[in-house]
Amino acid sequence: MNEPLAERVRPKTLEDYISQNHLVGEQGSLTHQIKKGIIPSLILWGPPGTGKTTLANIIAHESKRPFYTLSAINSGVKDIREVIDKAKQSGGLFTSKNPILFIDEIHRFSKSQQDSLLGAVEKGWVTLIGATTENPSFEVIPALLSRCQVYVLNAFGKEDLEALLARAMQQDTFLKSKKIKLKETEALLRLSGGDGRKLLNIFELVVNSEQSDTITITDKSVLSKVQSNTVLYDKTGEQHYDIISAFIKSIRGSDPNGAVYWLARMIEGGEDIKFIARRMLISASEDIGLANPTALVIANNTFQAVTTIGYPEARIILSQCAIYLATSAKSNASYMAINTAQQAVKQTGNLSVPLPLRNAPTKLMKDLGYGKDYKYAHEYENNFVDEEFLPEELKGTSFYKPGKNPRENAIDDFLKKRWKGKYDL
Repeated sequence: MNEPLAERVRPKTLEDYISQNHLVGEQGSLTHQIKKGIIPSLILWGPPGTGKTTLANIIAHESKRPFYTLSAINSGVKDIREVIDKAKQSGGLFTSKNPILFIDEIHRFSKSQQDSLLGAVEKGWVTLIGATTENPSFEVIPALLSRCQVYVLNAFGKEDLEALLARAMQQDTFLKSKKIKLKETEALLRLSGGDGRKLLNIFELVVNSEQSDTITITDKSVLSKVQSNTVLYDKTGEQHYDIISAFIKSIRGSDPNGAVYWLARMIEGGEDIKFIARRMLISASEDIGLANPTALVIANNTFQAVTTIGYPEARIILSQCAIYLATSAKSNASYMAINTAQQAVKQTGNLSVPLPLRNAPTKLMKDLGYGKDYKYAHEYENNFVDEEFLPEELKGTSFYKPGKNPRENAIDDFLKKRWKGKYDL
């Protein structure tokens, strides 16, 4: 029984596939395409253990296509070309059975490696399915990304994880030979962090550590067995998310000591340098925003610098940025403004653009009143005109509420003077 439990119970059909109903449920965006065998090249983006590899295998099985697989960790351009040559011999542009080329961790491919895929994808020699835990917008070259559809997989919820456990106990020959009682599952679910593979690995570890064939699983028994087997820093597991959470919360809480400590934990654990820098970019806007707009500039420059320099020197740049963000004034006003505005859009739908604000490039549009009565701000005193820029149904609504800090206090005064009572919050 050398094969891990997660591999032994890997689903083979869509019917056995758990979770991701938005993709492969009855009304899923991929379901109809899979059933019809009309598969575009695509990128599966989601956290570890959410079924990306499994889904790729199922797509190949359901569409009855040849299936080739590469891992970005140990494959080079030569390997890619060899697989493409094989694929060209087994399918092609004028067949409905183009081979599927699955590349796991495609974000680890260099630009040249990704470039080597372009011709095969463009000419239809292969249907590419890439799997990634990183944002494809940053990690997949634009030319390749434009030729693929991106589908997002979500971390497993409680019901999904419980269903995984139940199915494993029903299907796996070894587990069926045991009398297993799941008295408590909270520890199992929490330690999994929404990662189905990790859940099954932990479950198997706990079961294998018991000498008896009658096993009762409790939170206490799980924690006692797992704690001695955890590593200092798991880049794909729960600590990955816990420590980056502690890092960002330290920045948000204006504690440079906490920020540098958690940064050091990630650096010592070999965390992806771009992952750390990217999260600081987000924090610079979400947690600091207009209280100090320069924070976003510094965070963006940090991302570019560490990407160019790499470890070990990049640790100094990361530290400088983390300390700057932690000691900066804070405001989440921009974050709250877009949340409120998006909620309004969801509630009110596609409201009409007021006629004065519409573009009028043709005579017909002008005759219909597009752009009529628009007041060009620069023609008025102080480059300002009191005009409504929201749909009639939302007239007078304030989405942006300035934060309480020196810079946004000035913005607040500016808005109150310009818009009279509109921003008297």
